[in-house]
Amino acid sequence: MELADALTTLWHGLGWPLARLLFFISLGLLIGNLIESLNWTHGVAKLASPLVRMGHLSDTAGASFSMAFFSSVTANTMLAEAFDQGRITKKELIFANLFNSLPTYFLHLPTLFFIAVPLIGSTALVYVGLTLSAAFLRTILTIFLGRVIIAPPADICIGCRLDEARTTDWRVAAAKTWERFRSRIKRVLVFTIPIYILIYVFGRQGLFDRLENFMATHLSILAWLNPQTLSIVAFQLTAELSAGLAAAGGLLQAGAIDTREVVIALLVGNVISSPMRAVRHQLPFYSGIFRPRLAVELIVYNQLFRMGSIMLITVLYYLFTGVS
Repeated sequence: MELADALTTLWHGLGWPLARLLFFISLGLLIGNLIESLNWTHGVAKLASPLVRMGHLSDTAGASFSMAFFSSVTANTMLAEAFDQGRITKKELIFANLFNSLPTYFLHLPTLFFIAVPLIGSTALVYVGLTLSAAFLRTILTIFLGRVIIAPPADICIGCRLDEARTTDWRVAAAKTWERFRSRIKRVLVFTIPIYILIYVFGRQGLFDRLENFMATHLSILAWLNPQTLSIVAFQLTAELSAGLAAAGGLLQAGAIDTREVVIALLVGNVISSPMRAVRHQLPFYSGIFRPRLAVELIVYNQLFRMGSIMLITVLYYLFTGVS
């Protein structure tokens, strides 16, 4: 009986979440490779071309940006392969990864929107609008910094990069998709599985709970927030965004707080919970695409940039909506 309970706990805590993660990574990789083979990103590539030129980014970065609207796995894989083959430098890789922040946000936007609206109603429009503004801000800053830091490439032809493996034959496209999938999924499995298991072990040992409890009990730095909104921040930190949204919805319906206070609390919770989410969710994903050390570096740059943009948007929203 104890063995059965232990196996059930192991399956629900590790087996099923890992299987689900690998399934969605594999599905994204398959769909992304198929889209890449059929060259369906060409239209988006034309839109991205002016931004790529302004940011002194390479054609690979532009092609990856276009692909990120459909599959972040394939988009990052394109960057990893280009870096391994010496077609882009580490500096260009970092900027290209940051450049993909906007399409990656759009990829998850429907899920965020349809979770938030039932829980907090019209307040969701404000919150989603502000986080979307932060994503646009990151893109603008990436282009500006890229133009300052990166030397302009000799030639940019995003369409040429996408055309390298273009085909209009579905059978040929399917064969190329499967061939690429087989070569790319091996790296994903080799790094993602052990890292995910290690994170699960850390969780079972209570490491993340202790870190989260420490952070949750040291929220005195947020004394400027309405005390009732601290539960929203705490739920986002110790659980997931949906838990924070549920807490916000309950407080809104009770009339305990207003829209402005909910939005600010959600934005603050978003910033504070970002590092923990990055370790739990982004690290296994990135380590399956990039070399582990490089994956950590990209996550750090990505998260610092993301947290900085949301903090700026939060401050602006706090100031322009008036201090209550």
